[in-house]
Amino acid sequence: MTIRIRNKADDATIGFISEDELDFLVAQLEEESSTDTDYFIDEQTLAMFEANGGHPALVAMLRKALAASDGIDIAWDASTA
Repeated sequence: MTIRIRNKADDATIGFISEDELDFLVAQLEEESSTDTDYFIDEQTLAMFEANGGHPALVAMLRKALAASDGIDIAWDASTA
């Protein structure tokens, strides 16, 4: 399965992650429902990921996407292609 992380604002692809990395995101972040696939990410979120053993590549990818903004909404899409 391929898991794409995208910026919800413009649908731009941020990168691709593994199922393990997706499991980490789901475990760390609040979901509003069982079908929720989007999250708000800011610098505090990334610091929490690092403190909780987040994959360095995942944190680096999200930090690059965050750049100088105060926060972004991301979403994930899974595909078996």
